[in-house]
Amino acid sequence: MEDYKLAHCLILPHPIQGHINPMIQFSKRLQNHGIKITLVATKFLFKTIQDASGSISVETISDGYDEGGVKPEEADLYLETFQRVGSETLSELILKFQDLGFPVNCIVYDPFLPWVVDVAKKFGIFGAAFFTQSCAVNNIYYHVYKGLLKLPLVENEEVRIPGLPSLSSSDFPSFVADYGSYPPVFRLLVNQFLNIEKADWLFINTFHELEKEGIDWMTQILPVMAIGPTIPSMYLDKRLKEDNAYGMNMFQPMTDACITWLNQRSEESVVYVSFGSLAALNAEQMEELAWGLRSSNKHFLWVVRKSEENKLPKGFLEEKTEKGLVVSWCPQLQVLAHKSIGCFLTHCGWNSTLEALSLGVPMVTMPHWSDQSTNSKFVMDVWRTGIKAQSDGNGIVRRDEIEKCIRQVMEGERGTELRKNATKWEELAKQSMEEGGRSDKNIKHFVSKLIAS
Repeated sequence: MEDYKLAHCLILPHPIQGHINPMIQFSKRLQNHGIKITLVATKFLFKTIQDASGSISVETISDGYDEGGVKPEEADLYLETFQRVGSETLSELILKFQDLGFPVNCIVYDPFLPWVVDVAKKFGIFGAAFFTQSCAVNNIYYHVYKGLLKLPLVENEEVRIPGLPSLSSSDFPSFVADYGSYPPVFRLLVNQFLNIEKADWLFINTFHELEKEGIDWMTQILPVMAIGPTIPSMYLDKRLKEDNAYGMNMFQPMTDACITWLNQRSEESVVYVSFGSLAALNAEQMEELAWGLRSSNKHFLWVVRKSEENKLPKGFLEEKTEKGLVVSWCPQLQVLAHKSIGCFLTHCGWNSTLEALSLGVPMVTMPHWSDQSTNSKFVMDVWRTGIKAQSDGNGIVRRDEIEKCIRQVMEGERGTELRKNATKWEELAKQSMEEGGRSDKNIKHFVSKLIAS
């Protein structure tokens, strides 16, 4: 601890995998600049994670549900309890560090927990909001919060928001496009901006070249800084020599099985399929996807979480074929970086999208909910690194559509163009994190302000 005498940051993510990983990576960058980092996890999360990054110390607070058991219909109650109990236990943690002689200078917090900045200001320390979605999506929610976007949206009507391309209703996050569909989550997302004027910085997990127009517009009204992509350094600038994984998993990856199988496949021959840690497809969609992969006649590596296996077509797992491998979880970065991967069939969650862009992998997108439709719109029409698989009138993407999109990305002139564009973004992502890159400069600016305090 004596080595960390410049400043001390608490890092407090919302306790789900997709929010934890990018904040851990940001923490590693700060720590590399001599900032003392303490990751703050809920007690239940700390008990359930598979492993924690050995280089970052972890302390716990309570969300009032130390044994878990939060039901979806209790989302509002959970957030209210987390605010009450979390404020108390976070305050106790700050006082504990003061007594130990390691006072906290700043709390980097997930704006899903807007009350954290109030705790920071109570102690006279910096508060920095860390947004884990794209700048475009944050821009949309900002406009909703300010009442600048009229809801409900008119179907198929084009909408213009400063800094963004023209969007139709289907391009918006699901909780905006289908207004009133799930009020607790809608409130959670919009309320990220509830007291944002109290935050000293707003960090966004993106890079300037990727969302230049949106970032430039938002910086006119808010202290926004792009600090991404927040993926392990060994996949980008290679300046943090041991940084080759996120360091915290809620699922156990089947690493050996995945890499051994991929090593036996030829270059750019495999479709990697994953819908992240939360998305759940219905049985009909699982069946269409299964047979669409088979009929594409491409090798495929498909992540199907244990909780989803019962939705696979009968006999699909038992049927012996050298074309496909189905696993319960995998080391996604290692897989995407593997030379055998030719395409990523993805739900277009922001972390997965950023990883694919940063590793130069073209995509077939099957957005499910939340911000995924917006990310898919940018992948297809702005960054031009993928194709969206279109659903039918019942919201199901059929097997022939899946097969067609895979072939378009993996074969012919369209596939060549998509891969060329993907390679361009891969290079720009690396440049942003290299010495003197835009994100690197933003991180150093933040560090200098912490040290000066």
